[in-house]
Amino acid sequence: MKLAVAALSLVATASAFTVQKPMAAGGRSVVATAPAQQFSATSLEMAKQTPHGGKLVDLMTDDVDAAIAKCSSEVQLTPRQLCDVELLTNGGFSPLEGFMDEATYKNVVENMELPDSDLIFGLPVVFDTDSEELQPGMTVLLKDGDRPIATVEFTDKYTPDKPLECLKCYGTASIEHPGALMVATERGRYYMGGKVTGLNAPIRDFPCKSPKEVRETLPDDKDVVAFQCRNPVHRAHYELFT
Repeated sequence: MKLAVAALSLVATASAFTVQKPMAAGGRSVVATAPAQQFSATSLEMAKQTPHGGKLVDLMTDDVDAAIAKCSSEVQLTPRQLCDVELLTNGGFSPLEGFMDEATYKNVVENMELPDSDLIFGLPVVFDTDSEELQPGMTVLLKDGDRPIATVEFTDKYTPDKPLECLKCYGTASIEHPGALMVATERGRYYMGGKVTGLNAPIRDFPCKSPKEVRETLPDDKDVVAFQCRNPVHRAHYELFT
């Protein structure tokens, strides 16, 4: 339902910039472009988007040694988990401050929003594992090779309904869908929730700015469109942005 509302909003916004005229001779329709509404710099600054949930989360600690000292075990992160931890700690998943517990997971899957709010959150962010040793109450060091990335204080452990998750989140439980395939074949048997504390950013082969760093580069007097594409930008994407 929320996706439909978002799509209708996008259509309504686009329609505000064009005026459909009657059919011209030869049966062709003529579309004239209407002048875009002008905004002052002040109004743009006032409308500048606030972080999702109202604040930009920063989970990085200044006392790395003290955080590590609280840990009783360590886990090597998978590439997907590494990305999730990075986005949790730098605020990319604001307002989340850790992996979703069972109640939050179920609400996101069923309602596409965080519990006790109308805040949209499209997909669950969970720590998956096959380990029987990891249990609620443990504080665990999360590592990428030899590099300590974060700690997590586990609060619960649960067995997800993966077919339902795929059906609700991706619209299908068929493993022909890459999202459903990932959930079915890559994620562990259990999900765990818990508070995350950031220690170090991952070392990447390419530069990755944090949300805070990106926001600092944005102009105050212009609208900015952010777009992520899983492939190189094609002509259709180019036309959307120009």
